[in-house]
Amino acid sequence: MSYNIDPNVIDVTTLRHVWPIRDFCQQYNLDLENEKRLRILFGEYATAMELLMNIVRRPRYR
Repeated sequence: MSYNIDPNVIDVTTLRHVWPIRDFCQQYNLDLENEKRLRILFGEYATAMELLMNIVRRPRYR
């Protein structure tokens, strides 16, 4: 089944929001290892989409 999506309805401003890396890591409960890796990749600031695509979450069962 397919759907037609109107691109005018999708809100992309939240994905383009620029976050300080430290605030993003605190908001999403990321460890210091992730924070260091994100700072190496992007510096002090990055968009929400870049950060969400590059975080590494460990499985809870390990």
